[in-house]
Amino acid sequence: MLQNILSWVWIASGVLLIVTVLLHSPKGDGMGGLASSGGSMFSSARSAEDTLNRITWTLLSLFLGLAVVLSAGWLN
Repeated sequence: MLQNILSWVWIASGVLLIVTVLLHSPKGDGMGGLASSGGSMFSSARSAEDTLNRITWTLLSLFLGLAVVLSAGWLN
C-alpha cells in the first residue's frame, strides 16, 4: 500500500519536475513568459526565478530520494 502511494508521488514529482524545468528561461522569457503575461504573481523577475529554482531543486531531491527508496526495496 505504501509502495503504491510512493510510486504515485514519484510519478507526479517527475511530471512536475519536467514542467518546472521547461518554465525556466534560458536568456529571454521562454515559456516562463507565458505564465506571467497577465498579472504578475511575483514582485520581480528575479524573485520569480529564485522561487522557480527552489521548487525545481525540491522536486529534484524528492524525485531522486523516492527513486532510491523504491528501487532499493526497503518497503518490502
